[in-house]
Amino acid sequence: MPIKSTTRHIQIYAATVENNELIDSENTLTLDIDPENELNWTDGAIKKVNSKFDALVENYKGADLTEYNLRRIGSDLEHFVRSLLQNGELTYNLNHRALNYSMGLPQIISTESEG
Repeated sequence: MPIKSTTRHIQIYAATVENNELIDSENTLTLDIDPENELNWTDGAIKKVNSKFDALVENYKGADLTEYNLRRIGSDLEHFVRSLLQNGELTYNLNHRALNYSMGLPQIISTESEG
């Protein structure tokens, strides 16, 4: 079993994917974003998360590959996903089998006119 970090929306493995299976790796990290499809993703939001992931990994360059370091990266990414949701760049997938507003209640924009 590879070293890993798992949060609600971010999973990081010290592994490569071959034939749909994880193969331990000391040189490669594999990122799985929102595997349960709890959120609605745009290409731009995915690019932002991947870019943030790359920057966080670069910050740990030269550090030991440990579960603790992966958990720190995963937690930072989870907070980043929350900020995207709060800024309206992501939305909850209301068709998800089990709605769980783990990152706060969804923003609801009133369609009623004021006055």
